[in-house]
Amino acid sequence: MKPILFTNVHLIDPQSGLDQPGKLLVKNDKIAGIDLPETEGQPSDCDVIDGKGAILCPGLVDMRVTVGEPGFEYRETIATAAEAASAGGITTMAILPNSNPAIDNPALVTLLKAKGEITKSVSILPYGALTVGCEGKELAEIGLLQEAGAIGFTDGDKALADTRLMMQTMAYASGFDGLIIQHPEDPSLAKNSSATQGELATRLGLPSVPTAAEAIMIARDLRLAEQTNCRLHFGHISTAEGLNLIRQAKSKGFNISCDTAPVYFDLNEEAIGDFRTYAKLSPPLRSEADRLAICQGLADGTIDAIASDHLPRDVDDKRLPFAEAAPGGTGLVTLLSVTLIQVKNGNLPLAKAISLLSNNPAKILRQPIGTLARGNVADLCLFDPDQTWQVEAGKLPGRAQNTPFDNRVLPGVVLGTWKMGHCIYKRETL
Repeated sequence: MKPILFTNVHLIDPQSGLDQPGKLLVKNDKIAGIDLPETEGQPSDCDVIDGKGAILCPGLVDMRVTVGEPGFEYRETIATAAEAASAGGITTMAILPNSNPAIDNPALVTLLKAKGEITKSVSILPYGALTVGCEGKELAEIGLLQEAGAIGFTDGDKALADTRLMMQTMAYASGFDGLIIQHPEDPSLAKNSSATQGELATRLGLPSVPTAAEAIMIARDLRLAEQTNCRLHFGHISTAEGLNLIRQAKSKGFNISCDTAPVYFDLNEEAIGDFRTYAKLSPPLRSEADRLAICQGLADGTIDAIASDHLPRDVDDKRLPFAEAAPGGTGLVTLLSVTLIQVKNGNLPLAKAISLLSNNPAKILRQPIGTLARGNVADLCLFDPDQTWQVEAGKLPGRAQNTPFDNRVLPGVVLGTWKMGHCIYKRETL
C-alpha cells in the first residue's frame, strides 16, 4: 500500500493535546509523521488527501455495542455492524456478551475477535459474560475469559442482582485486575417497566420504573467496590441521582468509571411522544432535569466516556404496543454527530468531545489506541463538523434501522474512515 499524506487537516489528538492545523503521514499501516518536520520529506509516490480543513482525529472507540451475532443475526451481524461503524468513524467496537449463546466460553471470545479481523474494517473487543449464560446465577470462568482476550465482564443489559455473588465476583476479579461493567438498574424495580416513573408515564398509562432504581444499584456496587478494590465501570448513566453518587465516590478515590449514551444527553422522556417505540430504550429516557444533569456530568468530567449503546432490533420487535415492544436503539452511525451537538451548544470543547469518544474509552479498556501518536496504528476518522445530514430510518448503513433520532438533522459528516491505514469508508464528497 502506498503511503498516505493527509494535508490541510485540523489534527486533534486527545492524548497529546494536539489541536491545530497540520499534516499527517501514514506508512506501513502506522502513523509515520505528524505535521512538521516528519512530513516535510514526504515520499514521492504517496497518495495525497486534501482534507479541506476537516478534522482528522483517532478512529472512535465505541465501548458499548450489542450485535446480533451469534444467535440474532436477523437483527444485525458483525459485518453489518462494521458497515455502520465505519460510516460513523468508529474503528473499534467493544461487544456485549448477551448473545445466544452468551459469550461465557473462551472459544467464543476468540471467535468474535476473528470475525472482526475478517471485516478488515473494525476491531472487535469482546466482553465476557459475568455469569453463566448472563443469567445471574453462577459466576462464569472470567479468569479464562480474560486469558482468551475478554476486556471486561458484564451481563450486558442485565444487572447482577445477587449481592453476595456480586461481592464474590468483584473480589475474584480484583485478583487479576479484571474490569466489571454493571448495568445500573435494580431488576426488581425495573421489571416489566416501559418508561420512567412520573407524570408522563401516568398520563400514558405505561408501567414505569423510578429513577431511584439506578441509584440503588450504583450505591450497592460502590460499597462492594470499596471493599474489594475492584475496577468497576457503570454503563449508560442516565440520572442525576446516580451521577451524583459516582461523583462523590470519585472524589474519595474509588477505582471507578462510567459512560453515558447520546440518547441520555440529547433526548428526554417527551421523545416517546405518542407511544413512539423507536424511543423505548433501556434504561428508559428520563426527565429534562436528568438530561441536563448528564450534560453537566460530561462537562465537569464525571462521565468518562460516551458510547453508542447500539442495540439492534427488527421491525417485529418494535411494531408492537409500547409496553410490549423491545427496548433499544441503533447508535453507531449517529454517535459522533449527536455528541457534536454538545460542542455546538457550548457544553463541550471539540477536543474533549473527541476524547470522550476515543482516547478515554481506550484508557478504560486498556487498549493502545485512540491516539495520533507516531508509531501507533493508523485508525483515523476525518469529519467536517459544520456539514449536516438527515437521519432516515430505512436508509442507514447496516442492517438495524431502529433509531430514536429518525428525521433529525445532525451536525458532523464523516468524510472518511481508515483502519490500519486502509480506507474503509469514503464519502463521495471527499
